[in-house]
Amino acid sequence: MITMAADDKQSVILPNGIPPVWKSIEEQLLEHLENVEDLPIHDYRKQQKYVPREFDFSNLLKVSTLPATYELAVERDYRTGEVLAFTERVNSASGGSAADSFSMLRAPEPGSGVKGSSSNLPFWPGGFDPPLDTSVDPPTTEWKEYRMVAPGLPGGLTAADTSTSPADIKLTDLHSPENLFEFDSSGDDESDGEEAGSFAAAMLPEDGDGVDDVIEELTKDAKVLILSDMKTVVPEVKDTEFAVRLSVTEPIEDFYQRVPDMAYKWPFELDVFQKQAVLCLESHENVFVAAHTSAGKTVVAEYAIALCKKHMTRAIYTSPIKALSNQKFRDFKLTFEDVGLITGDIQLNPEATCLIMTTEILRSMLYGGSDIIRDVEWVIFDEVHYINDAERGVVWEEVIIMLPEHVNIILLSATVPNYMDFASWVGRTKKRKVHVVCTSKRPVPLEHFLYTGNSAKTSKELFLLVDSNSKLQELGYKKALAAKKERASSRSHTTGPKGIRTSGNFSSDKNVWLSVIEMLRKNDKLPAVAFTFSKKRIDENSSHLTSVDLTSSVEKSKIHVFIKRSIDRLKGTDKELPQVKYVSNLLSRGIGIHHSGVLPILKEIVELLFQQGLLKILFATETFAMGVNMPARTVVFDSIRKHDGINFRDLKPAEYIQMAGRAGRRGLDTTGTVIILCKGDVPELSDLSRMMLGKLTVLESRFRLTYSMILNLLRVEKLRMQDMLKRSFSEFSSRKDEGKDRDLLHDLRKRVNNLQELDCFYCSKDIESYYKTCKAYQQLRRTLHAGVVTHPQCVKYLAAGRVILLQAFDVQAIAVTLTTNNRSPRTYKCLVLTDRTVTWWKDSIKKSATQEEITPHNSAQPLTFMAGQHIVLEVDPAHIFAITTQTVKIPAPEKIVDNFDRRQIPRFKDDPPSQATLELVSSLSSLSMEVLTELNPVAEFHLRDIDTVDDYSSLSSLRQSLDSFNSTKCSNFAEHFKVVSADMALKEELESVKFKLSDASLTLLPEYKERLRVLHELNYTDGAGIVRLKGKVACEIKQQELLVTELIFQNVMEGRHYTEIAALLSCVVFEQKNCSKPNLSSSLQKGVETITSVARELGEVQKKYVKDFVVEDYVSEFKFGLVEVVYEWARGTPFNEIIELTDVQEGIIIRCIQRLDELLRDVKDAARVIGNPIIGRKMEDASTSIKRDIVFAASLYTS
Repeated sequence: MITMAADDKQSVILPNGIPPVWKSIEEQLLEHLENVEDLPIHDYRKQQKYVPREFDFSNLLKVSTLPATYELAVERDYRTGEVLAFTERVNSASGGSAADSFSMLRAPEPGSGVKGSSSNLPFWPGGFDPPLDTSVDPPTTEWKEYRMVAPGLPGGLTAADTSTSPADIKLTDLHSPENLFEFDSSGDDESDGEEAGSFAAAMLPEDGDGVDDVIEELTKDAKVLILSDMKTVVPEVKDTEFAVRLSVTEPIEDFYQRVPDMAYKWPFELDVFQKQAVLCLESHENVFVAAHTSAGKTVVAEYAIALCKKHMTRAIYTSPIKALSNQKFRDFKLTFEDVGLITGDIQLNPEATCLIMTTEILRSMLYGGSDIIRDVEWVIFDEVHYINDAERGVVWEEVIIMLPEHVNIILLSATVPNYMDFASWVGRTKKRKVHVVCTSKRPVPLEHFLYTGNSAKTSKELFLLVDSNSKLQELGYKKALAAKKERASSRSHTTGPKGIRTSGNFSSDKNVWLSVIEMLRKNDKLPAVAFTFSKKRIDENSSHLTSVDLTSSVEKSKIHVFIKRSIDRLKGTDKELPQVKYVSNLLSRGIGIHHSGVLPILKEIVELLFQQGLLKILFATETFAMGVNMPARTVVFDSIRKHDGINFRDLKPAEYIQMAGRAGRRGLDTTGTVIILCKGDVPELSDLSRMMLGKLTVLESRFRLTYSMILNLLRVEKLRMQDMLKRSFSEFSSRKDEGKDRDLLHDLRKRVNNLQELDCFYCSKDIESYYKTCKAYQQLRRTLHAGVVTHPQCVKYLAAGRVILLQAFDVQAIAVTLTTNNRSPRTYKCLVLTDRTVTWWKDSIKKSATQEEITPHNSAQPLTFMAGQHIVLEVDPAHIFAITTQTVKIPAPEKIVDNFDRRQIPRFKDDPPSQATLELVSSLSSLSMEVLTELNPVAEFHLRDIDTVDDYSSLSSLRQSLDSFNSTKCSNFAEHFKVVSADMALKEELESVKFKLSDASLTLLPEYKERLRVLHELNYTDGAGIVRLKGKVACEIKQQELLVTELIFQNVMEGRHYTEIAALLSCVVFEQKNCSKPNLSSSLQKGVETITSVARELGEVQKKYVKDFVVEDYVSEFKFGLVEVVYEWARGTPFNEIIELTDVQEGIIIRCIQRLDELLRDVKDAARVIGNPIIGRKMEDASTSIKRDIVFAASLYTS
């Protein structure tokens, strides 16, 4: 029996020992080491071994399948869906890859990752004209371009006669007897031709006339295809709206018949607006849902996800902030198991049916040509009204424009006034209709109150201001005023509303909150969210409530267990952080705080406890009202004023309603309660009414150019930046009538082509040039005059008695100034010589405002007047044609005005003018017979502005040139000028429409050209706009791409340790303006100075080309307040020690370091592009050093 030893598997145990013919293990090992030549690699016999091969010729017939070179495409009316034509076109995806093809049929890119790659082309955006394929030259019919006979050969190719186009042949002509079965019989196999001919003869009747009968019988019911008729069908563009509003008032009786097999079912009956949205989703149509907070918009998103699961496709759910993405991941995970999350630092289940991400992540995926986009059926934009955000709103527009054609869009928004305009913009951009579902019905009505109490005795001072029907209750406002007045102190006697005054008193604020919470507890109005617009004020308010305990023993136990289970995820000293202890104490008493300075894990604990109803009062900033469905019974406003980054202002109606909408829990509360604290004086009723019932903020475009956007589009040659600008929401108002403008352009071209030339010896030479010169002169004079009449010196010259010339339309009149009205806008009372009534002037003004007619120079007719006839007018400075050097002495101008006004009364209309008036009219009449000298503004007003002086010089040159034209010698010049004016107006209208339809009319085009010059100056692009290496590196950077790229190419990071690099790059992601000054080492201080110097150099280059660019503002964007903190954190210092180095709150520190990690990974990718492994390794080491402990603790929503 042979057995294996446990300790040595190669040794054997035999009953009689090892046979002598076997070698021991030691001998085998020694032989193996000493005889190297016996190794298999030296065995030549194996290399010379012959393997016989069997030939299989059928393998030569197997060819791998290639994509078709051409494809049959259907042309549809993109508004109605009607099939217009079938066209054969080149398949641009044939053999294409992510590096050279925009098609969905291109080969996948295995190593590009979830977000794609900057070297990939994006998929072609929907709504753009298809890219022109330049790889295949179209066939030419110009045979003369080719040689017919090859050199050395007697004959060659005979070109076909192109005089008769094959497109003129009808299908029935092919069936004629002389063509039927007529083949070329010039080949060797003549018998086949004969057999075919005999077969044809057998099939046809013997009588030749019977052929026509057979053909007619075969084709009488068939539609005859005429090849000459197969032309490109140009659809008539119908004036169809891209936004279609659906009714939400009438019930849908046949909903379940139209959707018998719903992709997802809820335990409750859907509202009408939800059913309308579901019907649109089932029809694969774009939807825009506008509804109040907690109305149930998420139902639409859930059904889209369920449809994707049913269709085995994907849905992408985008949110405005990362925290909301985490919360939605948890919510959808409970409903749909197959859910993934993609953020800047984590990727969970990226193969899932539903992917949740921020809009910035989706933008990166679109620019990077991520293969995930192929499978996407729906993209859901939550909180789309966030497009109004000044900094990040542009991302929404970019993503909507860049989405491919096959992707459907769902837009979820709060109620906004211009939802139809926004939906129409999306529809026109994607060339697909958008169905709008809007409901203003609030599931839980709101009641708004004013609270004036500040103690237990006054805790009942709660006054209704707006009832559940949105009716303003002025009686409640008066009661609030009376309550405040009754309790007014001797130092502040309040007799009425005086605006808002913050108390700033520690004890008074404490008493107010104690009384409010007691009132809410007694009236069963908890839980409540207290919105406060200051992190510092939140901390102060919560610290006042040390004596408040709102939880029972059972609730305390649940809170304690949940906190302990959550905090146990932290390591070491992170569990003992001061903020952790402070917040844990608050939570145990049912009080929570929520703002950006709170640790992320603590914010999540607060949110989850609030959702469970364990927290009774939550002090939060405005961000808490963003997106997540966390309703409360009551909402309290600590103040109705906030700081928007520039100054303090009242809340806008949209902001107030967004936060107030958190009041009222559907199915639990009949009404939601909203309370405004009146700590100081009661706000003005008009301000309150405007805020609560005023017009909501409209959706506005925040589209702006960024260098990242420009470079990402420049690297894709077939996508022009102008196409992106045309489709932005900011250009929508000017581009929405583009179809009508094109029709107008066609009509104007016809009319211009039909214009007749003047048959005049003088005028045919230069009358058009005269018209242009005259127009330039009048426009420049008008512009300069507008600036002169507002000049302080001019106001002095226009004092009483100054003789002036008035002009309205084509009539001039002499006048004299009487009085000046200095209130804005400034006007002048003037006495005018005329034989007409006051209505003449008003009619002339109206006529001149509606008709900007160009008249020949000096063609204005002087206004005729009879002796003594005059009027007194109030004149706008714009209608003062000229200010003369002449003056008239007027002792009492006010009396002249009063005398004229008195004579306008019917009872005194026959009274004679006063003596002073008659003398003034007489003096002015005498001056009208003289040559008046116009005042020279440059000399009289001492103008020193170079541009203004140059403009007056140009005006003088234009004036002199007007007398040199031959056309003015024509006897019929006035008549000819009118004809030319009409013709020129038509041509100018044509040019105006052409300009409106051209790229030159784009608002941001000048800025785009300026930024292009900046990129060229910095060597990011060449003269032709081709992206160079620096530009490709900048495409990898998502934040401050210019500065970071310059730091890479100027080798600022080369000689530094990775901890210092991480610390210095924190200036890119840290945004807080005011904080304590860091204590930096000499090396870090030198790095700060270097970065500041590079930023200033970049600023100077941008100032050189970009209009109104301020260098100091650009340099101040980089803040170095956390350099020391990040440096110590990268060195491994515990978090409880680094928070002692600065006064920046813990939550902001963590957010900064998390964003820094994203930046470090971007720089690592950039190092790969330029082939610098040293920088790449440093970035990886820096990322590893900061990615630890509490800063990157796993989210409670994702684990």
